[in-house]
Amino acid sequence: MNQLINELSSNKVIRAALAAVLIVLTLFLVAKTWHAVFDKGPNDYVNTITVEGTGRTAAIPDTARITFTVIESAANVADAQDAATKRTDDALDAISKMGVEDKDIKTLSYNVSPKYEYTQRPCAPGMMCAAYVSNSPRIVGYDVSQTIQVKVRDTARAGEALEALGSLGVQNISGPEFVVDDESSVKNEAREEAIQEARMKAKDLAKDLGVRLGKVVSYSEGNQGYPMYDDYGKGGAMMNAEIRSAPSLPVGENETNVTVMVTYEIH
Repeated sequence: MNQLINELSSNKVIRAALAAVLIVLTLFLVAKTWHAVFDKGPNDYVNTITVEGTGRTAAIPDTARITFTVIESAANVADAQDAATKRTDDALDAISKMGVEDKDIKTLSYNVSPKYEYTQRPCAPGMMCAAYVSNSPRIVGYDVSQTIQVKVRDTARAGEALEALGSLGVQNISGPEFVVDDESSVKNEAREEAIQEARMKAKDLAKDLGVRLGKVVSYSEGNQGYPMYDDYGKGGAMMNAEIRSAPSLPVGENETNVTVMVTYEIH
């Protein structure tokens, strides 16, 4: 009899334990369901403010970019190439003697193109046409051109480089374009100033709204750099005539602007 009573009691304990486990499991599933349906996720709407900041830095250019093109013509391609190579080599030799390194001399293009001649004949009597009709063109020679960009890192010698190229009969010279060769540090400085301005605007706006500023939830930026010249035009000149003396070339300074848009969470 006692044994039967003990077995019945043991079964009651087991059933009670299983019921408790089921209750806990049920509560856990209900909590997870509630969280999934009603709790906010990472993409849920939050209150935010967006502010803009602008940073500006100016730097004196340390490099002058000069581009020149040698163009030579001849009855056949080989002779035109030989003439273009000779003039180009003379130009590069003059540039190298100024201390310009090979890494700062780059060919931008090399082109060979035919030259055509168009012969004309009068219209036949009674025909309704223009005064002359062009026949099929024929090739009478070839043009060879090579375009090269040079970086003169001593900007004070930019005029000397132009004079040297002009004296060698280089037909097309463009520049100089005065630039800061490594703009990363200048841009970083402008960015820091822009972010600081945006942060101060956000703090002032949050204070006016009576809210607390939270974390940054988005950021974007744009930048614009442009040269500021003293009195020498807008960035260089195209010259087709021989330069008889080194021109005076004020360098001025380049200004870099960075504008940022920062969005803050508010509470």
